Amino acid sequence: MRTRLIGDVPVSAVGLGAMPLSIEGRPDEARAIATIHAALDAGVTLIDTADSYHWHAGETGHNEQLIARALASYGGDAGDVLVATKGGRGRPGDGSWTVNGDPRHIRRACEASLERLGAESIGLYQLHKPDPDVPFAESVGALRDLLDTGKIRMAGISNVDVRQIREADRELGGRLASVQNRYSPAVRDSEPELRLCTALGVAFLPWSPLGGVSRSALDSFPGPGGPAGGTAFHAIARRRGVSPQRVCLAWHLARSPRVVPIPGASRPASIRDSAGAAELTLTADELAELDRP
Repeated sequence: MRTRLIGDVPVSAVGLGAMPLSIEGRPDEARAIATIHAALDAGVTLIDTADSYHWHAGETGHNEQLIARALASYGGDAGDVLVATKGGRGRPGDGSWTVNGDPRHIRRACEASLERLGAESIGLYQLHKPDPDVPFAESVGALRDLLDTGKIRMAGISNVDVRQIREADRELGGRLASVQNRYSPAVRDSEPELRLCTALGVAFLPWSPLGGVSRSALDSFPGPGGPAGGTAFHAIARRRGVSPQRVCLAWHLARSPRVVPIPGASRPASIRDSAGAAELTLTADELAELDRP
């Protein structure tokens, strides 16, 4: 698979968002591990997780532990896989999300993630969301401390704006490696953040990258001659003989050389199809068609 950079680390141009493997409606563990193994077989070397990706109360770190088991049981070489995890959010078990950007919490959360992942150092550790009750610089300062002590090799932030990106990069001494924001054909509020990341050489990891491309249409798309109608993504998919999902991810890759989309998957077939987007190059005319109002 083609690669892109996070910091100075090459990763697959398409990653795996592992959250669906642990939250509400998750598959059984056998299918979840098969999905991760299918991603690795397809050349995926970036897996995105968080300590808060779980369903029930008392399951903190479910997704991290699942990934650790999947990597340990993989029959091939997983030595170049970058596991990117996050701290600073919680799930009390009622479906809600909490935020905790206290530096002491971030440091404790990182230590717990290290133990669950069975690692001496986390490849990429990200502040999950700014805490309105904690000065942003203090939360980012915890990442700086973790970098300086070698607990993490790279630091990132998520759900942030342009001002916070600049502030984080200053606090980290120019070592900000990634920004993870919601971005998709339907949700483009982070265009300014994407442009700034491109200018700074910071990786931009869109979460929920398939927004605006119907999930039902994706699931039922049979290849050439698929369902009529839908979006421009569906029209190009029919012409190309691929899924709208793959076209959507190729669109992401064309936005900037710093973009590394992390589509979620809960089935092996889904991540195999997503991985194929790394080899799909859209023409200038197709990109114009996709961006047409």
